[in-house]
Amino acid sequence: MSLLLALLLDFLFGEPPARFHPVVLMGRYLAWAWPQVRGFWTGAFYWTLGALLFALPALFLDLILRPLAWGWLLLGLFLKPLFSLRMLLWEVGRVEEALSYGPLQGPDSLAEARRRLARIVSRPTEDLSPEEVREAALESLGENLSDSVIAPLLYYALLGLAGAALYRYANTADAMWGYLEHGRRGAFAARADDLLNLVPARITGLLLCPPRLWPRLLQEARKTLSPNAGFPMAALALRLGVRLRKRGAYALNASAPSPTPKTTHQALRLALAVGYGAGFLLALLTLGR
Repeated sequence: MSLLLALLLDFLFGEPPARFHPVVLMGRYLAWAWPQVRGFWTGAFYWTLGALLFALPALFLDLILRPLAWGWLLLGLFLKPLFSLRMLLWEVGRVEEALSYGPLQGPDSLAEARRRLARIVSRPTEDLSPEEVREAALESLGENLSDSVIAPLLYYALLGLAGAALYRYANTADAMWGYLEHGRRGAFAARADDLLNLVPARITGLLLCPPRLWPRLLQEARKTLSPNAGFPMAALALRLGVRLRKRGAYALNASAPSPTPKTTHQALRLALAVGYGAGFLLALLTLGR
C-alpha cells in the first residue's frame, strides 16, 4: 500500500518543497564533504558516512512503522521524495516545448531549450544543434527513468525505505562526485553507483525495448562508456526507431533518423506507462509485506 500511495502522490503532486526534500539534504552533505576528499580512501570514508547518515534513519523508520496498521501511510509519504517520474517527464517536455513550440522560434527558442536541457544533463549544452538537444533530452529520459524511478522503487520493494534511501544517496553522490575528471577522488562514488544500477538499468532496458530487439539492445548498449546507462538509452532509441548520440562519444541506433517532436511525445507517453506500470507491479508483488 505504501508504494501505491507514493505513486499516487507523485502522479498528483510531483516533488515536495526543496526545504523538505531528502535528496536536497543529500546534495548539501555531499557538497560539504567534497572539499575534505583527497583521494580514493577519503572519498570512500565520506561516501560511507553519508550513506549511514541517510540510510540508518530510514531503516529505523521502516522498522517502527511497518508493523503499525497505519504505518503504510507514513512510509508512502517518506518514499515519495526518493523517486521522481512526474518531474522527469515535465523537464523533458519543457525542453521539447522550448525547442519546437516556444513563442519565439529560432535562436531565442533554441537558447531556451539548451538552458532547460542543462538542468537534466551534465554535458555542455551551449553549442548543441536542435537535433542534438532533442537527442540529449531523450537520452536523459531513458537514463533517468532507470536512475530516478525504476531503481529506487525496486530497492524499496527489496529492502524497504533504507534500500531506496541508500540507492538515492548513491545516485546523487555519483552525479556530484563521479565525473572522470575528478579521478580517484570520485572513483568510489562512481563504482558504487555502477554496482547498484547493474540490475535496474537492464530491467529498464528490457521494459522499454520490444523482445524482438533484445539481441540488438545488448549490442547497442555496449557503445556507451557507462556499464549501465547504455541499456535504457539504447532501448529507447530502438523502440522509437531513432538515433541518439553524444558528440564525439557514441551514436545509438546510428542508421536511424534523428528524433522529431512527435517522437518526443511518444517517448514521454512510453516513459509514463513504463514508470508507473513497473511501480504498480512492484506494489502488487509486495502488497502482503
